[in-house]
This record gives sequence, C-alpha cells and structure tokens, in this order.
Amino acid sequence: MTLFGKLGWDSIPFDNPLPLIAFGAAAGGIAVLLFWVWRRGHLPYLWNDWVCSVDHKRVGVMYCLLALVMLLRGFSDAMLMRSQQTIAMGNDGWLPPHHYDQVFTAHGVIMIFFVAMPFMVGLMNFAVPLQLGVRDVAFPTLNSVSFWLTAAGALLINVSLVIGEFAKTGWVVYPPLSEIRYSPGVGVDYYLWGLQVAGVGTLLSGVNLVTTILKMRAPGMGYTRMPMFCWTSLATNLLIVAAFPILTATLAMLTLDRYLGFHFFTGEAGGNQMMFVNLIWAWGHPEVYILVLPAFGIFSEVVSTFSSKPLFGYRSMIAATMAICVLSFMVWLHHFFTMGAGADVNGAFGVATMIIAVPTGVKVFNWLFTMYGGRIRFTSPMLYAIGFVMTFVIGGMTGVLLAVPPADFVLHNSLFLVAHFHNIVIPAVLFGAFAGYTYWFPKAFGFRLDERWGKRAFWLWISGFYVAFMPLYVLGLMGMTRRMQHYDVPGWQPWLIAAAVGVVLIAGGIGCMIVQLYVSIRDRERLRDESGDPWDGRTLEWSTTSPPPVFNYAVLPDVSDEEAYWGMKHRAREQHHLSERPEYEAIEMPRNSPTGVVTAFFATLIGFSAVWHIWWLVILGGLGAWATFVVFAWRDEVEYEIPADEVEHRDRLRREGKAHLLDLPPEATA
Repeated sequence: MTLFGKLGWDSIPFDNPLPLIAFGAAAGGIAVLLFWVWRRGHLPYLWNDWVCSVDHKRVGVMYCLLALVMLLRGFSDAMLMRSQQTIAMGNDGWLPPHHYDQVFTAHGVIMIFFVAMPFMVGLMNFAVPLQLGVRDVAFPTLNSVSFWLTAAGALLINVSLVIGEFAKTGWVVYPPLSEIRYSPGVGVDYYLWGLQVAGVGTLLSGVNLVTTILKMRAPGMGYTRMPMFCWTSLATNLLIVAAFPILTATLAMLTLDRYLGFHFFTGEAGGNQMMFVNLIWAWGHPEVYILVLPAFGIFSEVVSTFSSKPLFGYRSMIAATMAICVLSFMVWLHHFFTMGAGADVNGAFGVATMIIAVPTGVKVFNWLFTMYGGRIRFTSPMLYAIGFVMTFVIGGMTGVLLAVPPADFVLHNSLFLVAHFHNIVIPAVLFGAFAGYTYWFPKAFGFRLDERWGKRAFWLWISGFYVAFMPLYVLGLMGMTRRMQHYDVPGWQPWLIAAAVGVVLIAGGIGCMIVQLYVSIRDRERLRDESGDPWDGRTLEWSTTSPPPVFNYAVLPDVSDEEAYWGMKHRAREQHHLSERPEYEAIEMPRNSPTGVVTAFFATLIGFSAVWHIWWLVILGGLGAWATFVVFAWRDEVEYEIPADEVEHRDRLRREGKAHLLDLPPEATA
C-alpha cells in the first residue's frame, strides 16, 4: 500500500482507447464551455446566481440539467449494448466481456439514479412551491446541499470511466458476485460510494419536500385544494423518506463486507445472499413508484390544462395516489419469485401485485374521462401524455402477466422482463419528464420551446420506443436471456437488428430535443411569454410572471377553489377587474450559500479516496465536511431584505400582463 493506496498509473485504461476518447471529448467540451463563460464575463454570475443559489427554482433547473446531461451518457451506453448484440451472433462482437458488463451496469445505474431521479426531483423542486403559493421550500440551503450531493454521486460514477473500472454485476449488485472474492476490483466500490453520496442527497430532498407540502401551503389551501402534482409529490417524498434508508443500510452492509471482512451477504460464515436481494427490492419497488408517481402528477396537470377541463375524479385520484404509496411496500418479492420461497408466499405477493394495478387503472380512466368532451390542444406535452397512456397500458398488462408466478418462472431474467421494465419507465417516467420539461420551461425561462421540433422529437421517441422494445418481448418468449454479450442462435439476430433501428430513431428524438433547445434560444423573442400563462393554466404557478421573481409572490395568494388560478381568472373576467391591489411589504429571503457545492466537493473527495483506500485523504475530506458544517452553523447573516418598492414594481408588471391576457382595460389593474 502506497501513499495513494491502490491508485497508480495502471488504474488508467491506456490499453482501451474508447473510455479515454469519451473522457477527453467530455472534458474538452466542459473546458471550452468554461472558457467561453470566463471570456464573456459570466463567471461571477454563474457562481453567485447558480452554483451558490438556494432558490428552489434554480436548484430545480440544475437538477433537470444534470438529468439531461446524464441522459446522453446513459443513452450512449444503450447504443453500445445494442450495437454489440446486433453483430455478436456467433462471434465476440466489438466489446470485450469485461467492458460490456460494465456498460450494462452503468446504463442501469445512470438511467435510474442520475436521469430519472434528478429529473423528477428537479421538476418537484421547481413547481411544488409555486403550486402551493409559497416563496421557497422549507430548508433552502439543505435543498442546495441535496442537489450538489446528487451531482457528486454522478461525478464519482463518471470518474470510473477513466480511472479504474465500474461494477460488472448489474445495476443492483447482487452478492456473492459483488463481494470482494468475486469482484476484487474497484468497480463495486465506485458503485457503493457514488450511490451512498447521491442517496443521502435524495433523502434530504425528500425530507425537505415533505415538510414543505405539509407545513407551508398558501392561506386557504387545504389538502383537498392542492394540485394533483403536489399530491403525487407528497406520496413520492414519503416513499423516499421511508425507502432510501433501506438502500443506505443495505449498501453500508455490503461495504462492511468488502472493506472489513464482515459476512452479511457472503457465501460462508453465516452470510445470506438472499437477505440482500430482499432488502434491495424492499427499496427497489417503492423506487419504481418514486419515479412514476411524479410523472402521474405531471400528466394530470397536462391533461387537465390541454383538455380545458378540471381533472376528472380529483378525490379518487388522491385516494389512488395514496393507495399506491402504501401498496408499493407490499409487492417487492415479485422481483424474485424464483428464489424458492414457496407457492404460498409467491401467491400472496402475486395477488398484491395485481391489486396495485387497480389504483393505477383508476388514474388511467380518470385521464381518459378528463379528455372526453374537452377541447383538446395537441401540444407536445399533450402528445407525450397521450403516448404515455397508450404505451403504459401495454407495460401494465405485461406486468400483471409477470405477477403470475408460473408465468414468471418461464420469463424471469429473459428479455421479456427487460422489455416490460422499459415499457413502464420510458413512457411513464421519461415521457412524463419531457412533458413537464416542455410544460414548465416557459415558466422557468420566460419563453416557450419550439413546438415543431418538440413534436418531431415526440414522434421519433415513441416510434423508436416501439421499434426498440417490442422485439425484446418476442426475443424473451424465444428464450433469450438478458445481459448476453454474444449468442449463437441465428433466429434472434433479425429481432436484435430491429431493436437497434429503434435505438437509432430514439437517437433522432434526442437530436431533435437538442435542436429544439437551440432554436428556442435563438428565437426566444418570438417565443416570449409576456403573460406568465402561455398554456391557459389552472394552477397557481401560472399566476406569476415568467420567470417568477425570487420571492415568487408579492403577497401570498388566498386560495378558495380546487383550481386556484382558474377561479381567479374566472372572477376577474366576470368583474372586469383584477383583485384589489394589496399593501406591499418588504420580503426577507435566504441568502445564497456555497455550502452545497463545498459539501459536495468534500463528499466526492471522501468517496474517491475510500474507493482507492487513500485513508489520509478520507480523513482530510471528513474534516473539511465538518468544517463546512461549522461555518454554515455559525453564520451571522442568513437572510436579506427585498424592499417593498421592488416588490411593488415586480407585482405591477405581473398585473399588467394578466390584464392584457384577460383582455381587461388598463384601469383593471388599479
């Protein structure tokens, strides 16, 4: 053991140029971007107003940006896997087995933990306080810490691309394969420390949002007046608070096995590998609903807005949401019916899995009834919602099929299971994220995304999904198992070629999204949202300007309807006058703080050092993290004051925009 532990020049894969080229391209792109920011004089703005921001809106935007960047990384892994399987009939293809194993593990980890999770947490961070009619989340600085810890976890996972290796175990790192005897390299350690750091960030975010929703609603906003997205966010964050400690404890036990020779999950000395499988899925199935429930809330907002109708069955939607929240902890064993628990146990969990489909079905029918008889506008968010309903039902039906234990014995670990999982996650989570991204983009930045490119992206995404994953159902029924680096059955290859064509179509969809963003920024004056309400929205966030001021609301709104903003617009049109001009007061807001990014720096230092057994650096990182906490705790000035004159000025602009939107005379703002 040296001063730098196990780290040496042999840790860099000089014999494998692909990771080095990918790292060089990414590092070069980041360097060019930072150089441009520096040359344009934007560096102080970037540091003070974004990196150190505790504004929930900017934290939410940074979460979504992280998710979009990691989507490119995760999708590149998908392209590598599909290209490998397309050509690897009767030969080894172009990816060696040890590299292919790292690719499919990284793909799952990145897509779940660093695409789907940050996207949903980011949208919740951005929209929930606005929808609740409040000025920020309960703990603003903790919110910044949560984001930067998530980003630190993503950084650790990406560092494994070029220094060392990543896990070769699959994304849930089952022992004994993940134990030190069978995985002696650093790949599993990168996984453990990256997910522990990011998991702490997610748990802190869950506590923050639960507190915000339960304790910080606008006057008059009872639970049954909250928008549906707030309800699904509440359920999601309750699940985070309940489930993520299970993940943290499980990974901690595996870490003790690997680092200190414990025997929680080893094959000897009393270890029990199946206990790990039970624990990881006791977290893992609630995790599915942690991802899906916010998307359900987004679709509820989108369907209601673009059908020009209130959400059908609002209270039944609340009941269905909370039923899913509870039942999600009662179905984890369906992930491993083949473990040998016996017919009685398998049957009970199979029935529970079928029961949880019922509240989901309630939601689907409520969305359909909301659309029925409405004046539907086929914007790109609405297209994602309709595509979701059609596609998700297929994934749900295959899930009910897999809930039947005898069928699962035949299909377990086949590509049928891979197709089912993606048939849930892509139309629900990704389509939901894209719908929310497009829907709230004008609220965040003050201009809409270009609809032409948005619709092109949608059609390529949905057609690419069907072409990429429907063949996997067929291959699963033909007996092809998941994670095969090569195969020797000629009948499988045509279906894999078809799946590869689907991946190319999805790549076209991602390309259209990139072009859409470029075109929208270029044409932002044409796409400018002057009213703050570009979609004729129904919830409170559309009552603010686009983008909203840092304080969100000059005066907290008084809520008297289930659809608060829709009721305000209706009354203003009836009375030909906006609400009475309030008495403006100075507002105190939390100061920006570098606590989050500094904490993440030391967390990254601790994680990287622990991976490579550089123990003196682990201690140094721990001391730095402790010092950061002390400095934050002993701050003298935690807030700053926004003068009443500035508050009045911003609200006058808002009122003028609303009067113009509602065709009211100028004196209506008085």
